[in-house]
This record gives sequence, C-alpha cells and structure tokens, in this order.
Amino acid sequence: MIQKGKMNFWQIWNMNFGFFGIQFSFGLQQSNMSAIYKFLGADEASLPMLWLAGPVTGLLVQPIIGAISDGTWSPKFGRRKPFFLIGALIASLALVLMPFSTTIFMAASLLWILDAANNIAMEPYRAFVADRLPKEQHSIGFLMQSFFTGLGITLANFTPAILVSLGILAITDKFENGIPTYTYWAFFIGAFASVVTILISVFTTKEIPPSSEELEELLEKKKTPVVQRTFTEIKEAFINMPLTMKQLIPVKFFTWYAMFCYWQYITSTLSISLYNTTDQASEGFSKAQLLTGSLNGTYNIVCFVVAFALVPLALKIGAKGVHFFALILGGIGVFSIPYLNDTTLLFHLYNPFGESIEITTLFLYPVGLGIAWASMLAMPYQLLAGSIPKEKTGVYMGIFNMFIVIPMAIQVLSMQFFVYDWLGQNPVNVIRLAGIFLIIGGVLTLLIKLKNKNELVT
Repeated sequence: MIQKGKMNFWQIWNMNFGFFGIQFSFGLQQSNMSAIYKFLGADEASLPMLWLAGPVTGLLVQPIIGAISDGTWSPKFGRRKPFFLIGALIASLALVLMPFSTTIFMAASLLWILDAANNIAMEPYRAFVADRLPKEQHSIGFLMQSFFTGLGITLANFTPAILVSLGILAITDKFENGIPTYTYWAFFIGAFASVVTILISVFTTKEIPPSSEELEELLEKKKTPVVQRTFTEIKEAFINMPLTMKQLIPVKFFTWYAMFCYWQYITSTLSISLYNTTDQASEGFSKAQLLTGSLNGTYNIVCFVVAFALVPLALKIGAKGVHFFALILGGIGVFSIPYLNDTTLLFHLYNPFGESIEITTLFLYPVGLGIAWASMLAMPYQLLAGSIPKEKTGVYMGIFNMFIVIPMAIQVLSMQFFVYDWLGQNPVNVIRLAGIFLIIGGVLTLLIKLKNKNELVT
C-alpha cells in the first residue's frame, strides 16, 4: 500500500504534467475563440453569449465530477485518473474539429464540448494534489499547477505567432471559412498535447488506495443510486461550507468577472486602439489576433516565472498580502491597456530565429496581469486545501470552482443584455472595467479575517 509520504520535485512535476495539456487547450480558447467567432460572422455585441459554454459547463460538470470521483475507486484505474483520460480524449477531438467550423453554431457547439471535457479532466486534478501530497506539500503542488498553467497557456498563445514568424505559415493564409491556417495548426498541436501530457501523468504517478475503512464507506455509498448520492453530497457540502470558502467568494467574483471581460474583448480592443478597425477581414484585425497571443503568452510567462516565488513571499507578508498586491498590479495593468501602444520602443529582445523582437510599452501590462494570474491560480487553493475534510476533497474543489464559473456566467448575461450598451458598445471600455474589477477584488481581499498572516480563520 502506497503511503502518503513526501514526493520529490520531479515526482510532483510528473503528477502535474497533464495540467500542461489541459491549460494549452484553455489557452487556445482564450486567444482564439473571439477571433474565430468573428471570422465566422459574429459581431462584438454577441461575443459574451457565445462564451457562455465555459461558465455553464464548469458550473454543472465540476461539482458533479468532483462528487463522483470522491466515491470512485478501481484497483486498476484509480480514483481521479479515469476522469483525466476521458476528458483529454474528448477535448482533443473537439480541438481537431474546431478550426473546421463553418458556422457560428458549429463553433459554439464544439466549445461546449471542449469546455465540458476540460472540466472533466481539470476538477479531479485539483483533488489529485490534495489526495496525493501531505499538507506541507500542498503549496508546491498547487503552484506546480500554476507553473504548468502559465507554461501551457503561454505556448498555446505564442504558437500561431511562432508558426508565422518562422515562415512556416503566412499571416494571410486562410481557409474557405475565413479562419487563418495558423489557427488550424495551433489547435492540432493542442489536441496532441492534451492527450500525451495526461498519459505521462497517468503512467508515472500512482494513486493511494483507500484504507479498509474508506473502502467500506465507498461500498456503502454505492448502495445509493449515483445521481441521488452525488446531489446529496453536493447539498451537504454547501450546507457545511468552510468559512475560508465563504470569505473568498466576493474576491473571486470580481477577479473572474474581470478575466472573462479581458479574454472576450482584448483582441477587439487592440484592433481599435492600435489599428483603428473592427473589421475581421482586415489585416489590422489579424495583426491584433496575433498580438493577443503574444501578449497573453507574455503574461503567462510572467505567471510561471513568479509562481514559485509566491511561496516564500507569502511566508513573509502572508497569503492575503500577496493576493492583494498581485490583484492591484493586475488591475492597474489591464486598465492601462488603451493608453499603451506598440510603437514606443522599450528595448530589443534577441531572437535566435531571425530579426530581434521589439518590446514596446504595450508589453508592460502583461507583467502586472501575470503576477495577478499566478496568485489567482494558487493562493485560493492553498488556503482552501487545509480547511476541507479529506474524504470531501473532490466535491469541495468542484464547489470552489463554481465560484469561478458563476461570475463568468453573470458576466456573460450582464454584458450581453445591458453592461455592453451601458459602456457605449465599446470594447475598450470593457477592458477598463476589467481593470477596475481586479482592483476591487484586491481591496476585498483585505476584508478576509486571519488568525495569523498565513492562515485563514476556520
């Protein structure tokens, strides 16, 4: 029987490597879905509703999969790993098909499938860390996931620009549906990464078998129909929700509302502020799409570079202090986007594949956003992991992630029906709102009550 002992760095690396493939897929969505919808004929006003797949599938899938995986055990396949594999296989199929979309409905339908599959794989991955690692290693486990989130999304964002800059594909190359050729290849690479990285984690990391007492409890649970058992466990978890989770709800609302605003409207904002166009057929819009990938890739580079630095920093100033400063920096960065440009040169970056890369003032905002992103992906989970019962890890992680997707759903509906009009139907104003909401999230962090600087009241 495997003991829940400490794991070394490379063991923790291997167990979380599959998170890279999941996040590569999410990165492709963040940087390309608005552009894909526009290539297929959508306008800015309809974009929020077309992004509804993510929050709704997360809201439905994550707590259900979490509860089901809590009550699952197979001597051959384990508890969490079957869900990784199923999710990765479905996601890879959706990724391959996405660039072949011929209508907005087809693209939106595939996004629903893709998001559901990624949620099936991702939610048990959060629980996997808490299952497999002792409490004192939870921080490095979740920060390793932050590292792979940053790395996966970074490569996903940069892949189209790399394909173009290396001369493999041209920025003007498009298929009949208007979607650029570089988008096709980026999604194919994402499909490969989704499956291969998950397989590496599955084959290199064993799950801890349940004790005889836990096995008896699982067998007892199976006497109740799975649907009834699942929803009963979710209901009970809501009723007994830890104070830690309750205190983080308003913080998560403003931060994730802001991030959804950013992902939806960053390409249109850059297209307007830099190239004075929203015409998806123009070269300016294509440049804005590639620039979106580079900027998103930059903030994710910052994310995985600073991820591990947050641990000693949190020990010095506290997790609350880290999250506050990170969100403030992110908010200032996002709010400043319309005031930055791609012509004022800061410095040149050496490029071994060709001409040096010009770094302009526009690349200042991803620094703040990357620090905020690293904190958002690690600090809340670190705070939560020690406050929930071991046997309920999956369902509580699923419920906690609901407080990510609920703000996204609210953002979609509010933006679709009145906020976008209230903001003058201007994508630039949506980005400004995102910056303000990140700052509000940072201020609300200060209202969380602490027993000491590193621990929440429970």
